Amino acid sequence: MSTWNIDPTHSTVGFSVKHLMISTVRGRFSDYSATLNLDEAAPANSSLEVTINAASVDTRTEQRDNHLRSADFFDVANHPSLTFKSTKVDGKLDGDFTVTGDLTIRGTTRPITLKASFEGAGQDPWGNERKAFSASGKINREEFGLTWNQALEAGGLLVSTDVKFELEVQFVRAAQARQAA
Repeated sequence: MSTWNIDPTHSTVGFSVKHLMISTVRGRFSDYSATLNLDEAAPANSSLEVTINAASVDTRTEQRDNHLRSADFFDVANHPSLTFKSTKVDGKLDGDFTVTGDLTIRGTTRPITLKASFEGAGQDPWGNERKAFSASGKINREEFGLTWNQALEAGGLLVSTDVKFELEVQFVRAAQARQAA
């Protein structure tokens, strides 16, 4: 088993929703941490834990970002973090696989499954071992208490209930603990 930490400067934790039911609005979180415990011989023993600072939401529109931070959506004053903790890994970690786990938003926890792919491995110029993965999934935001919406005069809703996740992440192998002499 090896431990890997996310490199946020070379990773993206993004999401998208439909606006007016006709166009896609994309956003991301800029402050997060993740630890991957990787068992390449027995992938089912691997695990992933992620913590996202909800206030770091960024859709490139300050007014929308402030609304997302409000009690209408993430309610960051009372729920500062989104978390994910894996419960199951299926498949080989050197190709396509799935990661199932518990996602918590606004104090509500629901199981989700992410489709994931191994994107490659290598060593950086400073000797650090790296692995990259992509993952995607979808949730119904209302199941997590994110129920704010506005009916449109012509029918439909302002914001879709489905939220898609797109993750491009790079992990760095954690330094080995030195043994006491």
